[in-house]
Amino acid sequence: MVRTCQERHAVDTSKRALSRFGLGARIGEPERIGDARQWLRAQLERPQPTLAGTELGEIAVVLRDLRRAQRARDRERLMAIQRRTREIQSSELNSMLSARITSDTPYVERLVAFWSNHLCVSVVASRQIAALAGHYERTVIRPHVLGNFTDMVMASAKHPAMLFYLDNVQSMGPGSDAAQRGRRGGRAQGLNENYARELMELHTLGVEAGYTQQDVEQLARILTGWTTSSAGPGSRRDGPLGFIFRPFVHEPGQKTVLGKRYPEDGIGEGEQAIRDLCAHPATAHFVAGKLVQHFVSDGPPPGAVEEIAGVFTDTGGDLAAVSLALIDLEEAWSPDSKKFRTPQDWLVAVFRAVRAQEAPEQMPQLLRQLRHAPWGPTAPKGYGDMRREWADPDSLMNRAELARSLARRWGRSGLEPTRLLDVVDVPQGDPLRKLLADRNVPAPERFALAIGGPAFQWR
Repeated sequence: MVRTCQERHAVDTSKRALSRFGLGARIGEPERIGDARQWLRAQLERPQPTLAGTELGEIAVVLRDLRRAQRARDRERLMAIQRRTREIQSSELNSMLSARITSDTPYVERLVAFWSNHLCVSVVASRQIAALAGHYERTVIRPHVLGNFTDMVMASAKHPAMLFYLDNVQSMGPGSDAAQRGRRGGRAQGLNENYARELMELHTLGVEAGYTQQDVEQLARILTGWTTSSAGPGSRRDGPLGFIFRPFVHEPGQKTVLGKRYPEDGIGEGEQAIRDLCAHPATAHFVAGKLVQHFVSDGPPPGAVEEIAGVFTDTGGDLAAVSLALIDLEEAWSPDSKKFRTPQDWLVAVFRAVRAQEAPEQMPQLLRQLRHAPWGPTAPKGYGDMRREWADPDSLMNRAELARSLARRWGRSGLEPTRLLDVVDVPQGDPLRKLLADRNVPAPERFALAIGGPAFQWR
């Protein structure tokens, strides 16, 4: 079919929307979406599906049984429980990855992935978090991804996955009743600053905001007592796994963070401190910088950052408004693809291109081979998404090998390799167009050239 210049421009714009804001185009999709910006805006108004997953009560029982088996050194029972933990994680992963691959609202799915990485937990930290990570994304990130930033951070702060991951369950106010009892019994437990530090550095203000070590320590004191009902002093190991505030672990007295005094108010101190951090001007700028870097380029244009920061501030952290403002950034619609796809981005885009109906069973293992295991960053800052972090020679070789492996399967499926030109931007004179149409080249080789080549690596 011969298209007019206007039709080609519309299709090219649709491809940019599908790859930069979405998670990759499906064959035939760019021609169907019409006005690309309106297509993106409409996604933010649609009800989002609720993903299936294991509920907290069942996870609590599994983790309770795990602790009992460890204490009893019951190897057979321990192995059975560990299998159940892996089953929970595997089921959650399949649900999440299938949503990424099949979603008709891929912009929302990209936002879920972005915020899940921004407020990340990691399954490599412990079996507890391996069982909880899927529940964390389903109940903390998804419900708030188009809501209010403060609500999302507050939900994160109170979820057992975050409380375990950054050790707040171990934090005890030095002047608390629990600490005094511990000292008398020779079992003193101290203040843990991990969550307070990452809350300021990674979740809200950013490392360049000018806060001090004293601010971190004072915030950690404010957050003492924030734990789960199955962890920490006075806990019931067989109890539920939800958030609880323990007054006798909380540091008494007034605290000061960033020059503001917080009078003693139990759980209210922490809630107000989180609200203040989320509303701080540095948070707006830090969050805007990360968003523009993710959706526009590794070197975020200062004007675009200021624009998004302004919307964040003016709306009190309304993430739906911020997401709409991202669509309106002219810098996000440049003809040049400026973002190198992370391994997850790339593999999801590949499976979307061939219209996979669900995530293949081996997908988590493939992502581990590509060093991008879902919910598996090695540090609390989450995975990076800049070219320098994913385009080293070894990583590119791994992608090329995986592309050949996938191509062998699809080359026998009857799908014509030239159809992949529907989903990526390939200039009219590019040699890839001729290669994909050359039937003298075996179909698997043509597939490998398409999904392993530059056109699929950038968005």
